[in-house]
Amino acid sequence: MNNHFFQTESDSHIFSVSQITSLVKEVLESTLMHITIEGEISNFRPASSGHWYFTLKDERAAISAVMFRNRQMQVSVKPRDGQKVIVKGSISVYEQRGTYQIICTSIQAAGEGTILAMLEERKRKFSAEGLFDADRKKPVPLFPGKIVVISSPTGAAFKDILQVLSRRNSGAVVRIIPAAVQGADAAPALRRGLELANRFNLGDVIIIGRGGGSLEDLLPFSDEQVVRAVAESRIPVISAVGHEIDWALCDYAADRRAPTPSAAAELVTAQTMDLLQKIRSQRDFITSIALGRVSRIRSLLQPFSSEQLQDRFFRYIEPVRLKLDDLRSSMERSIHDNIHNLSHTVEMQKNLLQAHSPRNILERGYAAVTDASTGKLIRSGKQTRTGQHLYIDFSDGRTGAQVEEIRNGNERF
Repeated sequence: MNNHFFQTESDSHIFSVSQITSLVKEVLESTLMHITIEGEISNFRPASSGHWYFTLKDERAAISAVMFRNRQMQVSVKPRDGQKVIVKGSISVYEQRGTYQIICTSIQAAGEGTILAMLEERKRKFSAEGLFDADRKKPVPLFPGKIVVISSPTGAAFKDILQVLSRRNSGAVVRIIPAAVQGADAAPALRRGLELANRFNLGDVIIIGRGGGSLEDLLPFSDEQVVRAVAESRIPVISAVGHEIDWALCDYAADRRAPTPSAAAELVTAQTMDLLQKIRSQRDFITSIALGRVSRIRSLLQPFSSEQLQDRFFRYIEPVRLKLDDLRSSMERSIHDNIHNLSHTVEMQKNLLQAHSPRNILERGYAAVTDASTGKLIRSGKQTRTGQHLYIDFSDGRTGAQVEEIRNGNERF
């Protein structure tokens, strides 16, 4: 801080407006950072830029406030006039106007802190019991024929669901179980609706939800009995509470969570639409391929008449037929030559056998001598003995004989 700004009453220094404003800005912005203010919203003005401008007031004073668009994602409900809120932020001085305001970083309804703490404690309790475990989740059916909606029959949420289902032509039967979605009667009504749907097996999937609202408005969907009924439902449950930024404990216990009721309706028809789209795509692909091939075949066949095709066919097979004839003639010649060669070989072998036949030898003046008692051929004089009976075979007969004399091989006959 510049010390020359601090002057006594006797000083004659005159300050400019800019100097005073700059001093105020330096003092306020350096000392009032990250502060929390509670007050009532008035004159709420959303700008075309997306920023929110409003006034915070109490019984005796007011302060301007602004929340820039990039900070609004963390706000659970949209501010409205007359709403008591707690804001966090830093004081800023707008020098051109000589005004100050709070730049908000967060906004929550007064009393939300206690509610949030209660919800966090309840969330930890349910999580410890396993109500939010992934293995408890049931798959949403691919083609639900009956859809149960537990919500207000006059609310925007139910109308949005019907509109989406009608637009997507799901063909499913929609059954509404009326239930209050806000106030003291809401939680018991929601629980009874879940029990009724399961007891009478009213549908293939349940959508439970409502449109957006304040944290207090959504409390019935975080009620302990409602959360337990959602977790214990035999029928798959889709929780569709509020808008994208809203949440409730039944979101964690449900089998699927949809950011809005409309998104829940799209979710239960998504599989049907995707499958139909895939079928159409495959049909168009197959049709395109088939038509392309037929067109190509027609294009190839177009220049040819039936006579031309027949002529081309015979031109194609004629060389094959000629080759087959040549091969047949060649095989016939080969077989004939082989038979002739074999016949000649057989004849030669026959003559050779005849030449070496014992009968032919006998016809040349030779004889075969055998032992009359044993029938064995006598090949040597040493195989004979005096008085031995023999048979002498000639080419034209047999004669019996008896050995009377034996001579050795050196003696002539």
